[in-house]
Amino acid sequence: MKGEAGSMQRHEKPKQEGHTWGSMRRTAFILGSGLLLLVAFWNSATWHLQRFWGASGYFWQAQWERLLSTFEGKEWTLYIIGVTQVPNLLFWSFNGLLLAVDTTGKPHFISRYRIQVGKNEPVDAEKLRQSIRTVLFNQWVISPPMLVLLYPILKLWGDPCRRELPTFRWFLLELAVFTLIEEVLFYYSHRLLHHPTFYRKIHKKHHEWTAPIGVISLYAHPIEHVVSNMLPVMVGPIVMGSHLSSITMWFSLALIITTISHCGYHLPFLPSPEFHDYHHLKFNQCYGVLGVLDHLHGTDTVFKQTKAYERHILLLGFTPLSESIPDAPKKTE
Repeated sequence: MKGEAGSMQRHEKPKQEGHTWGSMRRTAFILGSGLLLLVAFWNSATWHLQRFWGASGYFWQAQWERLLSTFEGKEWTLYIIGVTQVPNLLFWSFNGLLLAVDTTGKPHFISRYRIQVGKNEPVDAEKLRQSIRTVLFNQWVISPPMLVLLYPILKLWGDPCRRELPTFRWFLLELAVFTLIEEVLFYYSHRLLHHPTFYRKIHKKHHEWTAPIGVISLYAHPIEHVVSNMLPVMVGPIVMGSHLSSITMWFSLALIITTISHCGYHLPFLPSPEFHDYHHLKFNQCYGVLGVLDHLHGTDTVFKQTKAYERHILLLGFTPLSESIPDAPKKTE
């Protein structure tokens, strides 16, 4: 028996090494091809986008200068509106639509895209009310002091309400830096919160929802909200000394993306939420946002063996992926 076990281990090890090497080659091929395409089309794409941005840039510059004149001497108020009111308005507008589906199951056109079929149909009303109270507490009690503190830090690099708007190319660069910094900070802070010491006292609250819905993207213990929700998106604008317009767009985009990641529906033409939905289902896989660090650290290996991984694509049609890529039939005893 020992000899057979040893033989199996020897055969298994080369198999695992071959799989790892094959995975690395595929990754290198994909990244290399993507880089070549990016280089090929970057100048052309940015030229056309820059023309569009330039054509409308005078309009937006004029509107921004009008805002500055309206809030002259009160730039602080303009800053607060930009970093709190605009992102929160977009957050609740989007989540209001999702909550209508979560609580009524209608329209069926949307509910048929549910990832975890049979869950939250409809959502538990009392659990939802309690979660919304926590989200509002995080948004209106925990976040504001951090955003107030952010203002003088930004002023060290330059006035975030300066007169000239950033160029399109500069904003693209900022967006890339913001995304990279968020991925790193969120992955490691999130994974740290899964340590037994922190999970039981802090992060378990967020994981009360094994089948997430959009609004619970900000349902978290206050410490988690500071460390894992706010800091990863705030550090990028500090590093780049960003303009208020860039910060407002980034905060709004971050809230929309995290809502999509938690919404529980794999909707057409929107980023796939399968990755983070699987994290809520299984807890010990898929800690990041983009999945790059999960790939490097091997914290997505189980996920890659599932149907959820096969469905982790941009849906370009109207047939739900739960139908086109159905779960394997359950084994009967």
